Amino acid sequence: MVQILDVMKKALEGKPMSEVDWQRKLFAPTIRRLVKEHGIKFDPDNPIHNDDSLADDVFEAGFELLLETGVFCTDTSRIISYTEQEIKKALRNAPDKLRVGEGRDRKEFVPRKIEDKTPPWCLLGAAGAACSSDKSFLTLVEGYAEIPETNAITTPAITVAGGMRIRPASPLGLYGTIRNAVLAREACNRAGRQGIPIMNSLATAESGISLSAALNPKYGMRSSDGYMIGCLDPMRVDFDRLNKVVLALSLGAPIGMDFAPLLGGYSSGPEGTAVSDVAHHLMGILTYQTSYSIPFPLHLQYISNSSREMLWVISAAGQAISKNTHLLSLSLNYTSAGPCTTMCLSETSASVISAVASGLSIESVGVASNKEEDRTTPVEPRVSAEIAHAVAGMKRTNANDLVKELLAKYESKLSSPPLGKTLYECWDPENRKPSREFQGVIRGFKKEIGDLGLTVGLERLL
Repeated sequence: MVQILDVMKKALEGKPMSEVDWQRKLFAPTIRRLVKEHGIKFDPDNPIHNDDSLADDVFEAGFELLLETGVFCTDTSRIISYTEQEIKKALRNAPDKLRVGEGRDRKEFVPRKIEDKTPPWCLLGAAGAACSSDKSFLTLVEGYAEIPETNAITTPAITVAGGMRIRPASPLGLYGTIRNAVLAREACNRAGRQGIPIMNSLATAESGISLSAALNPKYGMRSSDGYMIGCLDPMRVDFDRLNKVVLALSLGAPIGMDFAPLLGGYSSGPEGTAVSDVAHHLMGILTYQTSYSIPFPLHLQYISNSSREMLWVISAAGQAISKNTHLLSLSLNYTSAGPCTTMCLSETSASVISAVASGLSIESVGVASNKEEDRTTPVEPRVSAEIAHAVAGMKRTNANDLVKELLAKYESKLSSPPLGKTLYECWDPENRKPSREFQGVIRGFKKEIGDLGLTVGLERLL
């Protein structure tokens, strides 16, 4: 079985190649060829497909992509290659369940299958969105911890430390990451969720040394949390990310890899993006020694994954993974619109429905493309969680009809989405509830989704 020292040996001794040549002359043409050979075609009329053979084709193409291109190490300009036997053995030995958290918040994260009635694991929060103050951070994370469906927290990223903007790989980065750890645990304690796991390994931790600085037990981080490490698209790794892998392994902590295959990038169209998504899952269990994966494929034009093409990518890759493996996978959704807009709630719902019906669990949610500071609230993940639980067990054909109805409400606005409101413009931190205006938006959304045959409560928000 491939271990981290084997990965390093491959990174040091693998085939040399320039990064540009690997991306343009190996990765991009290989993915185009595999899409053609396997006859994979995007169907715009069916964002959630209902074709088991397509799921198999996407999986086989993803497997072959990793086998033929390997993973590129940017620090050595060498290819980390894996054999067919190594990939298959890693798939067999990958965790088929994961227990994280402590006390009454310790829960078991299990894989799901297509149209599975098993409630999805809900990793809820800001998905690393920028947050400018300790007050905002505490407000958000406490709100996430209060959501009944929250199985784990994904924190915001603190952008200011000691009144100064944080610079990556600087002492400010270390300080900010430590503050992230301390404040995250404090917010969970306030909500009475002392044992809930934090599964995005501190969003402020850009570098390995920043993450290392925050892992002193007195700051509240635990080996029962999850440690998420980002992947460079497409299928690239550097020593700083491998340093994080070694650090997490030394703690005996579960590792998650998040990755964003880009539609319009080297993966090309929706077909190639879905194939790349699958290959990244397989890359993770080998290169990052992962226990779980967090795919968030993005449309380069919109920087979100709620468009028709991206819903198909989520569905196609999700079904490929859930049908052909027991891997633990959380689909992270990004919206184009901001808080206090019906469009944002419709977008996150469409992405969640595509993921859950296709056999994935969820991480939710990156609001307004996660490009705006302090432009996310506890509302969006709560809506996502209720939608996710409501559609568990739904047939793909019914889910497909539902997302098409949602697309009709926002698809034309994706190029110029409403930014909505900032956190304190639409959230009351004292009463821990949305503003009156936002409550009106939520009531309207609840009626709209109810008219489409889906019942959600959302009582705590109204």
